[in-house]
Amino acid sequence: MKNEKVKINTEYITLGQFLKLAGVIDTGGMAKWFLSEHEIFVNNEPENRRGKKLVVNDTISITGIGTYIITS
Repeated sequence: MKNEKVKINTEYITLGQFLKLAGVIDTGGMAKWFLSEHEIFVNNEPENRRGKKLVVNDTISITGIGTYIITS
């Protein structure tokens, strides 16, 4: 299980963009499929919208893969 910090240089990043940036998926096109197949929590709340805006200090937990924290 990973426990990583993911740095962003913008005000926010979408969940779909985050998955690609963190190396969880290879292409943005995989986001919709990945979200339908995996359990993802943002700040301990279930989330499946690839357009969900993530900001600094948000915690993303992906069941079976790991936990990530957004940093600036």
